Amino acid sequence: MKAPSKQPLLPPQNTALRLGATGFVIGPLVDSLHNQCLLKYDVAPINLSSPLPLADPLLASSWVVPPLLAFAYIVLGYILPRIIEFLPIPKEDSLDEDDVIHTNEGRSNNTNELRNKAFLAVSSTAAIIKLSEVLQTHDSIQIGADVLAMDAEIKLQLMAMADACQWAMLDRTPVALIAATVTAFGGPLSELPFVSAGFWNYIPTAADYTPLGMIQPGAAIEGLLISALGDNYRDLTLSTITGPCYFAVTLDAIALGRYFYSLEERK
Repeated sequence: MKAPSKQPLLPPQNTALRLGATGFVIGPLVDSLHNQCLLKYDVAPINLSSPLPLADPLLASSWVVPPLLAFAYIVLGYILPRIIEFLPIPKEDSLDEDDVIHTNEGRSNNTNELRNKAFLAVSSTAAIIKLSEVLQTHDSIQIGADVLAMDAEIKLQLMAMADACQWAMLDRTPVALIAATVTAFGGPLSELPFVSAGFWNYIPTAADYTPLGMIQPGAAIEGLLISALGDNYRDLTLSTITGPCYFAVTLDAIALGRYFYSLEERK
């Protein structure tokens, strides 16, 4: 059995800076692959039009997004996996336990492998987010001579299958699976304060999820929700298809965290 992780809860400075910089720069570019069909930014929007006629914008985001994703990549890519390691589950996800060899050649080979996995993780996340855009803008797909009608449930199942393939092919660790699953549910909920404050809103064709709509008047937490989100908190809407996207983003942040931490090990 492998020894428990000796990593600190908080990332080393260089690891944090690299994760933050990746989230700041790459995060909005990947996120923009589906933004135009899901939401509209109302505060500090960024719209970079494509030179091609009738093409989607090259970038649809907000200046609010880069710092948020920089922080998210540090939390998802390093801190959250370290917290989950305290749970009584197989400890196979430590960043320094991926067959690290204590020789210069061994460290170099390990770092190269982690770099390749990180590249594949980011690329596959971009593909999954693009898949969400395709599913969101199509109500049916043609398979041979048959046409498959897709409702929200089928689209969610297809996205979940893509997430499962990404995890099975690139990761297969319990910690990453738990972290990504937690984020798939919690990530969309973390947007509620920004939707409430008017930073962005989901367009009607995508807004199919009111997570707080079941809260009954007079509930114990109603006062807290009104203080945090306003009187109309029950009407705040999100999109269910973003949950699997958060799952994929978490996996690529963890892969990047492993790679960046391995660079610390080489020093």
